[in-house]
Amino acid sequence: MKKIKLYIAASLDGYIARPDGDLDWLTKAPNPEKDDFGYNTFLESVDTTLMGNETYKWLLNEGVEDPYPGLKNYVFTRTKKESNGFVEFVTDNPASFVKTIREGEGKDVFLVGGGGIVSPLLAAELIDEIHLIIVPVFLGRGIPLFPAQMKDLNILFNTVDVVKHSNGFVSIKMEKPQRKESNRKGR
Repeated sequence: MKKIKLYIAASLDGYIARPDGDLDWLTKAPNPEKDDFGYNTFLESVDTTLMGNETYKWLLNEGVEDPYPGLKNYVFTRTKKESNGFVEFVTDNPASFVKTIREGEGKDVFLVGGGGIVSPLLAAELIDEIHLIIVPVFLGRGIPLFPAQMKDLNILFNTVDVVKHSNGFVSIKMEKPQRKESNRKGR
């Protein structure tokens, strides 16, 4: 079964972007050693991306037409759109769709973007790994890593790796513990 993996960066106060979506705090952060924070290794483990429409629109505004060349890219939207050769637009319920594609053949799935897509998948307990890069900056306000309604969930992840980078960034890899088959039958 494919794993659903969230790879994302956040500020110390839990924001993934400024209120207007700007990522200058991340893209202009000092990185003298040109560290990729495990990103390229991570990309080798996936063959599919899932992203929300807002993330895709942001990429288009940045001039990125093909967000992840060589990968199957799905964009969740509420409005039916024709696929454009780079992405396939999906209007299905995100949790139902993910349950279907994770049963397919191939590598794992990269969950890209913000709360609009992360929230329903986390609430459905469909995210298997979180690769979180903490950037040592306070933004004060912005787009939160996890929307406020996510605070009532009680989903435990195990921390499996922590790396402090030379520029102060911290990479944390967490995995959701696998349920034992006997637990599923009792529910």
